Amino acid sequence: MSRALKFSWPAAVFILAAAQTAPARADFRLCNNTSSRVSVAIAYTTGANWVSEGWWNVKASNCETLLRGPLAAQYYYIYAMDERGGEWKGKAFMCTRDREFRIDGREDCFVRGFDRSGFFEVDTGKDAKNWTVQLTDPGPQR
Repeated sequence: MSRALKFSWPAAVFILAAAQTAPARADFRLCNNTSSRVSVAIAYTTGANWVSEGWWNVKASNCETLLRGPLAAQYYYIYAMDERGGEWKGKAFMCTRDREFRIDGREDCFVRGFDRSGFFEVDTGKDAKNWTVQLTDPGPQR
């Protein structure tokens, strides 16, 4: 991923997360309901350690499973950017890198040779076994 893509759409990004109702699968999924390809990273805690992983390249109007199996935590964190420079981000900082990664720990990202990105929090609730995050295009600028 090029660093030139990392600017945000101020106050124009909408994020919708909803529990799936289909009981057949138990996964954490992300659907790209935008008009362009989106690169996605996820972060979560294993109970003893923080892990960040990326990148999934999700085509426009497609979904991707980021984690397979029943959810093990209530909170997950997502960072995404599209080909046009839009970002879906938050204030939970995790380690990332430009190419595919799986990084243990969220501390000292720069010292360890990684980038640091702000992820947004997804609260799946205490009893959710599966979850889908829906990324959408921004609405009109006002």
